[in-house]
Amino acid sequence: MFARAFCAREFEEHGLEPAVAQGNLSTNVHRGTVRGLHYQTLPAPEAKLFRCIRGATYHVVVDFRPGSDTYGEHVGVELTASGRTALYVPELCATGYQALVDGAEVFYTVSGFYSPEHEQGVRYDDPALGIEWPLPVARISPKDASWPLLSDLGTRSEA
Repeated sequence: MFARAFCAREFEEHGLEPAVAQGNLSTNVHRGTVRGLHYQTLPAPEAKLFRCIRGATYHVVVDFRPGSDTYGEHVGVELTASGRTALYVPELCATGYQALVDGAEVFYTVSGFYSPEHEQGVRYDDPALGIEWPLPVARISPKDASWPLLSDLGTRSEA
């Protein structure tokens, strides 16, 4: 079997950011682990392309693009290694995911370099977002558990 994993020309044809600055691998020992919700603010935003390469994961994307008709809204998508699908996350959209099985692995590329001073996040359990994670949240890093609520982030122009 053969499948193209990435094509800059196809991304450009669809108006997506084709740059790849970094590739990251995230391994999750325990099912129920949540990573995120993260994004980078201006002037260092990142687009991301996610693939689950082992097991299964549930990804959430929250729109924080200023002026967007869907600002503050979220979508959820399940990715599996056997399904071989990918998820593109535009710049200024927060993303996080939950491992649905022990040992789930995610590989993702980002369009810009990590910039700690531009990193932002929002709480995975923010009641204003109403995210329904498929499993009880078994583990989350202290950093991810301490992100602010959506109501504490300020106005759209601050993204």
